[in-house]
Amino acid sequence: MAANEVNKYLLETYFRDFPGDAANILSTLSRKEAIEYLNGQTAERASIILSKMNPDMAADILEALEPDIYQQLAEKLDLFLASRLISRFEPENIDPRLELLSVGKAKQIRELISYPSDCAAFMMDTKVTTFRANNTVKEALKRIRRLKDRKIYQVFLVDEEGHLLDVVPLQNIAVSVTDEILSNLVDRPPVSINALAPREEVVHLIEDGKLINLPVVDINNHLLGVIRNDALMDATKLDVSQDVQTLFGAGRDERALSKVSLAVRKRLPWLQINLATAFLAASVVAIFEDTISRITILAVFLPVVAGQSGNTGSQALAVTMRGLALREIGIGQWFTVARKEILVGAINGVAVALTTSIIVYFWASSFGLAVVIGIAMILSMAIAGLSGALIPMVLQSLGQDPASSSSIILTTVTDIVGFLSFLGLATALAAVLGIV
Repeated sequence: MAANEVNKYLLETYFRDFPGDAANILSTLSRKEAIEYLNGQTAERASIILSKMNPDMAADILEALEPDIYQQLAEKLDLFLASRLISRFEPENIDPRLELLSVGKAKQIRELISYPSDCAAFMMDTKVTTFRANNTVKEALKRIRRLKDRKIYQVFLVDEEGHLLDVVPLQNIAVSVTDEILSNLVDRPPVSINALAPREEVVHLIEDGKLINLPVVDINNHLLGVIRNDALMDATKLDVSQDVQTLFGAGRDERALSKVSLAVRKRLPWLQINLATAFLAASVVAIFEDTISRITILAVFLPVVAGQSGNTGSQALAVTMRGLALREIGIGQWFTVARKEILVGAINGVAVALTTSIIVYFWASSFGLAVVIGIAMILSMAIAGLSGALIPMVLQSLGQDPASSSSIILTTVTDIVGFLSFLGLATALAAVLGIV
């Protein structure tokens, strides 16, 4: 038997009997060299070896294969593995490569790699730099140097099935000796997120873990991709902007150039709710109709009390919402937050009440009215501060999104408190002392 035939026989035997070891060796070679070895194997054997290779390398090789060889090999791959590998192709190559496969398999793969726009997988970059846990620093650096087109801050360790094991910072690799294995360079357990997790959960994980990159996994912990820093920042900004929209009754998915029909559909229900709460506040005013008819100047100062209490509540609401969003506070700290806001509201109320009372005294030439509006201002602003702190925390404790309805509830509370304190005090003092 000629030497070439012996080499070929030994190579085929090794690939057949030790596919895992063969995959590890191929993962250390260049793409061109690895393809040359795979081209000499049957499609079935090559698919087995490819399934055991480093997923990053396997996807790179699969994408570069000649169309006919790619078609034979990809058809042999497990559906979910094929989906994970094909999703890592360059975007412009995915559809042409899927068209080479059978209609049924291509359709299933398209479904598996298509994700809703508001989930974690939609934001991920599928070009992930992965290694085995027993790879050395030397092997990692050799491959990283070849990946000049990627921004690499961390590398991900996976097993033969593509399960995420650990994350190693690039800095740890750079300062370690060349024969150190990567699993010894892990700082802490990996933080990952499910592919279908909502964008809000991505933002929360970023804020909690102070992450540079966030690996994305499927339900079986297979590494699918990574959400990089720029995408994390975009997600954070989008989440904040959507919270601002919902805070004022606009839909999360509405944009400045959205269709009129979408804008109406998202806004009108909240406007109707706001109308109902406005009538609720108006009913409080109606209770004191007789007082207002006798002391008409009270109507002039109603917006002043309601406006100041509304602004106070909005300030407390904004600070509390930010604290909840950034995880600076939790539901269990409701008493501390409420106490702080009621004190701030009361102190600011005293300062504002003094100014308001002086203005009202010279405007209406009534000491009694000045006293009434001063006391009402202090009460309404203190309660508004308390409401601004408690409303979002209560909503969150009930499992509701505090951004979606806090402002409407707060407006109702502050209006009712403002009207009730001002008109109630005026009625009481007018009846008892007759000084208004």
